[in-house]
Amino acid sequence: MSSRIAVVEDIWGADFDELAEHHTIAYEPNAWQDRARILELAATSDVLVVRNRTQVDGQLLSETNRLRVVARAGVGLDNIDLNAANTRGVIVLSPLGANARSVAEHALGLALSLARQIPALDRDVRAGGWNRKPGIELAGGTWGLVSAGSTARATGELASAVGMKVIAYDPYIPVDHPDLARLGIELHSLEEVFSQSDVVSVHLPNTPETEGLIGAELLGLLRESAILINVGRGEVIDEQALAKALREGKFRGAALDVRASEPSQLGDEFFGLENAVLTPHVAGITNASQRRINRALVSDIRRILAGESALNAVSETRRIVSGSC
Repeated sequence: MSSRIAVVEDIWGADFDELAEHHTIAYEPNAWQDRARILELAATSDVLVVRNRTQVDGQLLSETNRLRVVARAGVGLDNIDLNAANTRGVIVLSPLGANARSVAEHALGLALSLARQIPALDRDVRAGGWNRKPGIELAGGTWGLVSAGSTARATGELASAVGMKVIAYDPYIPVDHPDLARLGIELHSLEEVFSQSDVVSVHLPNTPETEGLIGAELLGLLRESAILINVGRGEVIDEQALAKALREGKFRGAALDVRASEPSQLGDEFFGLENAVLTPHVAGITNASQRRINRALVSDIRRILAGESALNAVSETRRIVSGSC
């Protein structure tokens, strides 16, 4: 029997085309903006495919007896209530690491943009200027990672490739993790990462433990020439404290791919700062990463609908034990 699949954000590709040949797919990329429509689709679907804007909370999960799978096209799980999903026996899919290289390349690009003042110089040249003041090199410096998860480790690998020492803070990863030794990443305290690094990149999710973690005290430890990058979640950084530090020129600059409130609004306090580079939450979005994510999700959806175990489940449930999709 054909299963019903609802795709409620801008997620599609060849893998979904093939899936649609065998199952009924409702593709409504703007449905995430309409709570009533989301609830209706969830109640009438076996699989719900989302990015980060659809709130898959306890209410949604409790109002459907049919939904069996929530497929997250990405790696952040802030918008999904995993406890509620586990209670309801709903499988949550998220291909962890599928966009790690994309995030790493974006983080390196942001660091280079600030190190060489590329956005500011571009604006100056377009305005008729020719300011040739020197930038700084990353080689020979230290790159600090806040987290040592998959995107952080991929970033550390690229930082090492340009000649930087790499250190990291992560209280949840064991010191003897094989990737740390392979990549030459040393674990340090959070304070040491901020005080010893020339570039600090943040890769943390938004949780009760991480929200507002990086405030005035930690920002005050950064070197005058340091660069701060956030490719994790915007809520992790106290943005008012950061804006104040940038206005006062406490360190070289900050690059934010994520914000506490998205999208940014006109009049945003960072817009007028020359030492701030802003991108619209695109670090993990490349053609290659989206193909990998789609392929992993569709493969797991097929496995689950065939009664097999999922390979990318992040919930306690990995396969449908009883009932049918």
